[in-house]
Amino acid sequence: MSTAWIIGACRTAVVPRGGAFAALEIHDLAAPVIQDLLARTGLAPEDVGEVILSNALGAGGNPARVAALAAGLPQTVGGLSIDRQCCGGLDAVMLAQAMVLSGQHDVVIAGGAESYSRRPLRYRTFADGRGPEPYDQAQFTPWTDRDPDMTEAAEALARKLGISRQAQDDWAVASHQAAVTGHHRDEIVPLERQERDAFTRNLTQRLCDRARVVTGSITAANMAVAADGAAFVLVVSDRIASRLSTPKIRIEAGSSLGGSPELPGIAPVAAINAAMARANRTLGDLTQAEIMEAFAVQAIACQQGAGLPRELVNPNGGALARGHPIGASGAILAVGLYHALLRQGGVGVAAIAAAGGLGSALILSAP
Repeated sequence: MSTAWIIGACRTAVVPRGGAFAALEIHDLAAPVIQDLLARTGLAPEDVGEVILSNALGAGGNPARVAALAAGLPQTVGGLSIDRQCCGGLDAVMLAQAMVLSGQHDVVIAGGAESYSRRPLRYRTFADGRGPEPYDQAQFTPWTDRDPDMTEAAEALARKLGISRQAQDDWAVASHQAAVTGHHRDEIVPLERQERDAFTRNLTQRLCDRARVVTGSITAANMAVAADGAAFVLVVSDRIASRLSTPKIRIEAGSSLGGSPELPGIAPVAAINAAMARANRTLGDLTQAEIMEAFAVQAIACQQGAGLPRELVNPNGGALARGHPIGASGAILAVGLYHALLRQGGVGVAAIAAAGGLGSALILSAP
C-alpha cells in the first residue's frame, strides 16, 4: 500500500490573547509557517497542491485561501477551510493524508490558525423584531439542555470520574514543569520576536491554590488560556518522499468520532482505540502520546480511559503550559509528535477533544 508522509512540521509560538500576536490576522499567523515549511523541505510553492486550514473563531471567507495567497503560493491552490472546533487542526492532517493516498495531490499543507485576539463579535438575529443579541459560545447541539458550556462540561466530567481539583492541579503543575525544560526550539518559527511559548511559567501548588475558581474544581490554573497561534505539517506521497532527503514520519492511521455532547472531554478515548486498531497497534507499541490539555481533567480522563502510561503523555508539556488557539491546537499536537519521533524514533499518538462531543486521534511512526 502507498503511504502518506509528514516531511516537515512547524508552528508559531503560542501567545495568550491580547499579547504579542494581538494585531495579527489569521493569515498573518499562518503564512510565515507555510513559508518556513517549504524552506525547510526544499519544495517550491509550485509543488503544493492544496492548503487545508482549520479555524474555529474567524469570520469565514475561506482563510485557507487567504493564507495560501499571503504565503506566496500559486493562485491555483484553492485553499480548504474547515471547522471542527478543537479537533480541526488534527482532522486537517487526516484530510491531507486522504488526498495524498487517493492520488488527488502529491503535496498538501495541513494545519490550523486561530486568533482569539482578532476574532469577530458574534450576534444572533431574530425574525420577531427583537434586536440582535451577542453570544460567545456557538451552538454545538440542537438541544439547549444538552449543550453545556465547556467549563461546566469539564466539571461534570470531573464529578463523573471522581477526578479531584488536586489531581487536576498536579497535572497542570507537571505540564508547566515539563514545558520549561522541553524540546520546542525545532518546532517554532519566530514571529513578532516570539521564539517561545509566552505562557509557560514556574507554576506551583501555591499559585494553584490562589487561582480563580471558574466552576467547581475547574480553575484558571487547571484550564488552558485562550491564545493565538498557527501550526502546519507538510504531507506528501511516496513519490515525493522518496526523492527528498528530508527526514520523514509515517502517517499510519487516524480516526474522528462523535460521542456524548454532555461529556466531550472523554470523546478522544474512542478515537484513540479506533485509530490504534486501524494501525494494528497496541498500547505496548507506543513511545509517546500528545494529549490535548484544554482542561487538566480532560487530559487525565483520556490518559486513564485509553490506558496510556502516564510517563508517555506530554513529556514536553501541553496546552495548560501553552494556551489554546482552538483551530490550531490539534495541529500543534501533530507538530510536537513529529519532532519527538524524529528525535527518538518509535510510535506515537496525538489526540484531542472538541465541543459537541467530538474526538480525533492520529497515529504516527518513525520509519
